Amino acid sequence: MDTLQAGTPAPLGATFDGGGVNFAVYSANATQIELCLFDASGAKELRRVALVKTGDVWHGYLPNLKPGQLYGFRAHGPHDPANGHLFNPAKLLLDPYAREIAGTARWTAAQTDFNADNASDMPKARVTEPLPPRSAPPRPRAEKGKELICELHVKGFTKEDPAVPQKLRGTCAALAEPGVIDGLKKLGVTTVELLPVQAKLHDARLEKLGLKNYWGYNTLGFFAPETEYLATGKREEFRDMVDALHAAGIEVILDVVYNHAAEGKAHEPALSFRGLDNAGYYKLDPAGKSKYIDETGCGNTLDAGKPAVRRLILDSLRYWAEEFGVDGFRFDLAPVLGRTAQGFDANAPLLKEIAADPVLSRLRLIAEPWDTAADGYRLGAFPAGWREWNDKFRDAVRAYWRGDAGKAGELASRLAGSADIFDKPGRAPADSINFVACHDGFTLNDVVSYDSKHNAANGEGNRDGNDSNFSANHGAEGETPDPAIRSLRERQKRNMLATLFLAQGTPMLLAGDETGNSQQGNNNAYCQDNATGWVGRDNLSADARALRAFAWKLAAFRREQKLLTQEKFLHGRPVDKSGTPDLQWISADGTPMTENDWNSPWKKCFGMLLSAAPEDGKSGQRLLAVFNAAANPVPFTLPPASGAGWERAIDTSEPDLKAPDAAAGKTYTVPARAVVVFTQRAAGLPGPGHGGKPGING
Repeated sequence: MDTLQAGTPAPLGATFDGGGVNFAVYSANATQIELCLFDASGAKELRRVALVKTGDVWHGYLPNLKPGQLYGFRAHGPHDPANGHLFNPAKLLLDPYAREIAGTARWTAAQTDFNADNASDMPKARVTEPLPPRSAPPRPRAEKGKELICELHVKGFTKEDPAVPQKLRGTCAALAEPGVIDGLKKLGVTTVELLPVQAKLHDARLEKLGLKNYWGYNTLGFFAPETEYLATGKREEFRDMVDALHAAGIEVILDVVYNHAAEGKAHEPALSFRGLDNAGYYKLDPAGKSKYIDETGCGNTLDAGKPAVRRLILDSLRYWAEEFGVDGFRFDLAPVLGRTAQGFDANAPLLKEIAADPVLSRLRLIAEPWDTAADGYRLGAFPAGWREWNDKFRDAVRAYWRGDAGKAGELASRLAGSADIFDKPGRAPADSINFVACHDGFTLNDVVSYDSKHNAANGEGNRDGNDSNFSANHGAEGETPDPAIRSLRERQKRNMLATLFLAQGTPMLLAGDETGNSQQGNNNAYCQDNATGWVGRDNLSADARALRAFAWKLAAFRREQKLLTQEKFLHGRPVDKSGTPDLQWISADGTPMTENDWNSPWKKCFGMLLSAAPEDGKSGQRLLAVFNAAANPVPFTLPPASGAGWERAIDTSEPDLKAPDAAAGKTYTVPARAVVVFTQRAAGLPGPGHGGKPGING
């Protein structure tokens, strides 16, 4: 065999140059790193060679080595847990920069026996060659704030789709199918946000229970696509999916998990980082370095304060953006990435490096703004250029429509773009990612069908999942034949969807919510790789089809109404010479909302009046949305109107309203538990005044 040459310390990973392969791996504390080559089956180790070190990188070049070669590393060094070192050359380790991963981890005694060689039970990295060139379609770029994000799981979204060939279901190829893309387009989706697609680990506990890490928040390889989602087994399939979505004008955002790695707690097997340089990658407890600082709830925390970890994250992000063409990222437990010794810092090194990066700074960046640390809830704290999942929007919408007392003011704040949270230099209403449901928690259907979670199938005694869901079953727990309960549930779904689409900010819809998909009350279906976790798409009921049609209508209405996608926060500022405010809050009697109204526990009906400045000599557009969570109809005094007056455009009590109709008279009776939306073009008439909601109109 060819003699190992020194090669170069960059780039990290295995790089084929046409004549051979350069290997490079970071480890500041190892005394020696060995490269191990395996046969095509991965079962037989063919060769072991020692790499050379430059700085903190071990590297070597093997001439005549070809793509497809399987390999791993063995790391020599001190086994000194008290100082954070866990080196053990008996353990084969996965390259953190592996572009493809072959095989899966098997949970045998060799993984935990210190002296046993675990190579036969470990996945291996595969040397890759550059992806072939292709003519990529232009990247779409939806106007900020006018997007509709659909959060979906690559497998679960198409696994039960009868329009997709059986052999493709649950894969990237299925998501690229014309019929699937057409469905997204009909809904008005501009952006898909994919649950983790990087290679994942099914941990031993779940395997013993006969379950899987379905969602994928347990990343094994930050550069490798999850092979389970590739019908062809080739990573080109992922890029082809991105290209197909781009050709249809749909952006692709990836949910990424750089806050922890799949190796779990300190006593669990070393698979990659732990064995290569435990102290170099993870946050260790200064009081005892045999323990991890766990800010993720997953047993470990990758230390973004360390340059090598930041390099890994930045290299991975750029790889997915440049190699596969993705448009942005949603960062799981994002405060971890911005935490310094003093706590979360919007100017932390990694966040500054992303902002300065010529590739990454142009992408969509979305934070899940909380983690499990004591100061982990950081909604609104991320820097300009970032958007954030707004769980306060979710909770406000659910609580208001459940009929909770005193929630009108909170809902109003969320409808106005959560200015109390996001109105800061460099930020805009669109930075609030509004959602009523996401992968984590109840689906929309289950919010109106269950009083409490039903997670027994997860094998944790129903202890997992959030206990605070702001949900209501409306008379029966789960499915019921009762027509009155079913009818009310359908209306409540429409109410919450309407509220989502009428709010300033960027709406995000959980895939399947538009057809009433249920998880049977499971609000933590992370391990349910089955009909519970998949989106039911076959034999849709009449109610499901009607809800989908209403969602289509709402999305189209939002696209048509500039008043719903404003670039600046609304604070009751005049839009014309007569002093018409941009935003007014109206009580049912037609007067401005007062502080007493906002603070009243019984106030369950109010109106939101939006007004635009005149354009090109034409009168300014106006929109009135009335929200009534009361169990009884409420007579609502409409603001003065000009011309043809107000037209009823949306009514959740009458979802099949075909065309706007005139709202005759000064008073309109808003049905119980309903949203009614009126539109008109006014001549800049003054409205009833400016309601004083703190944080919105000030």
